[in-house]
Amino acid sequence: MKKSNFIVMFVIALFLVAGAAIVQAADKVDLTGKWNLSVITPSGPGTPVFTLKQDGNKLTGTYKGYFGEAPVTGTVKGKGFEMKYTMAGVTTVYKGKVDGKKMSGNIDFGGKGTGTFTGNKE
Repeated sequence: MKKSNFIVMFVIALFLVAGAAIVQAADKVDLTGKWNLSVITPSGPGTPVFTLKQDGNKLTGTYKGYFGEAPVTGTVKGKGFEMKYTMAGVTTVYKGKVDGKKMSGNIDFGGKGTGTFTGNKE
């Protein structure tokens, strides 16, 4: 009887571990690639491009938009992310969520204004 209880407990534990791994894998995203964004700001709309590389939960890359180009750094947690760049002394922060090849979220222009964005991965 004790051996059968052990087997049942082992099988239950195996299912719990497998289920947790599946849930964790479903939350993982890969932002590596070229992202074409549409932004809405108090100054009007824009269409910046972010070229990103994800290494674990770390993001690096390049912003290219109306004001020029700048290096990008950031982090990824689950389906959420934060990325930022600095130009002319202003650090702009994008915070959002990823769903497959789409992203959306909010922008903070260094405390000087806010906006929203949506984007698609090429």
